[in-house]
Amino acid sequence: MFHRKSLLSGLLGTALLLVSSLAQAIPEIHNWHTTNGVPVYFIAARELPMVDAQILFGAGSVRDGTQPGLAKLTNGLLEEGAGDWSADTIADRLDQVGAQLETDSRRDAALVSLRSLSDPRYLQPAVETVARLLKEPTFAPEAIERVRQQMLTALQERDQSPGAIAQDAFFKALYGEHPYGSPPNGTAASLNAIARADIQNFHRRYYSAANAVVAIVGDLDRPAAEQLANALVGGLPKGEAVSPPPPVQPLTHSQTIRIPHPSSQSHILIGQIGVRRADPDYYALYLGNHVLGGNGLVSELSQEIREKRGLAYGAYSAFLPMQQAGPFLINLQTRNDQADTALQVAQTTLHQFTANGPAPEALEEARQNITGGFALDLAGNGKLANYLGLIAFNGLPLDYLQTFIATMNGISLEQVKTAWQRHIQPERQIVVIVGGEQDASAASKPDSTPAPATSKPDNAPTPATPAGSSGT
Repeated sequence: MFHRKSLLSGLLGTALLLVSSLAQAIPEIHNWHTTNGVPVYFIAARELPMVDAQILFGAGSVRDGTQPGLAKLTNGLLEEGAGDWSADTIADRLDQVGAQLETDSRRDAALVSLRSLSDPRYLQPAVETVARLLKEPTFAPEAIERVRQQMLTALQERDQSPGAIAQDAFFKALYGEHPYGSPPNGTAASLNAIARADIQNFHRRYYSAANAVVAIVGDLDRPAAEQLANALVGGLPKGEAVSPPPPVQPLTHSQTIRIPHPSSQSHILIGQIGVRRADPDYYALYLGNHVLGGNGLVSELSQEIREKRGLAYGAYSAFLPMQQAGPFLINLQTRNDQADTALQVAQTTLHQFTANGPAPEALEEARQNITGGFALDLAGNGKLANYLGLIAFNGLPLDYLQTFIATMNGISLEQVKTAWQRHIQPERQIVVIVGGEQDASAASKPDSTPAPATSKPDNAPTPATPAGSSGT
């Protein structure tokens, strides 16, 4: 027994030393502009002969206007043809050099990412391919129809998913007429109404040098990274920078939305307007939320809902910050006949946490969990590139990675309580319950009284990482 304990202690000590050494080796971020003015963020990572590059544009669904789904459709068509290259030609060019291309469209940003070997024999053809599809997408009519049909099929699948239904209803109720409330996946009517000229105009307006940032992580020195960035986006037209999304207005009243669905479990979302990513309170809120619902089964929500009452397999909460205020969200699933009970427990837990703040020992455990795992969160070029892209797109400080642990260690219990009470209003929440066969006439109603505060929570978004969130 003594030998086993000694072995475990030794392994734990080794792990702590590894985390400590990783924390000391957090890389430096370099920053400059390409010849046509695109900001570039670069981290040299010489351990593996790989390069990860991300190009982010302010071209997410927040720019859809009166045509929901336009941003996603445009982004999805980029790899469907460029110049005289077909989609098959683009795929073959990348396959021949072992490169990986991904595109994505979110609420704030549209993303094109490339992973390639750093050897110029493989990297250069891959970069030339990405540069061409960014600058000269064909938007061929047959490709438009193919991707449109794919998106329409995905909409039909979302209509059958209680989690997706809940998420869409939550964002619509939370943001109303704000562009964040526009469904990124579009609607059947809006997708069918989008013409080729709309896609071309959207690309011309938003996929420009003035509306882009580049993040590069990999086996390159600074001159090679500069050449890579210029090769990727140097051919983009200058264009005009777009204004940030408009500020988000706070909720004025609570609302409960019940949507019948033939499922054995009810999906419950509870939330409100949270914070934007650049808000200085984000750090304190992130730390506090780790105690409330961000740390898995040991968080307060999970303890109250799962461990003490067995109402759900789990419950979590998260801030999902964006360029403007993203949501604060509590998410859980429970049996239909337990939905109201689970909702009351979640709301009560939130009320008590907001009023009292976290227990000192729980806050310290959360702090150690976050800071102890931060260096491991950076392990791998892909993870670093994701962090770097978020830093670049949100204009966070260049020393963000180096100062994150010190910042978290410097946050006091009082700062957490003050920030939480400044931003969270449990008496003004959006509640969405999807499941069961409730009376459709009661599908949506405003709440006239606050939730109880007496003693004893692609589908919904995933919790945010310290660097940012899925909401972007």
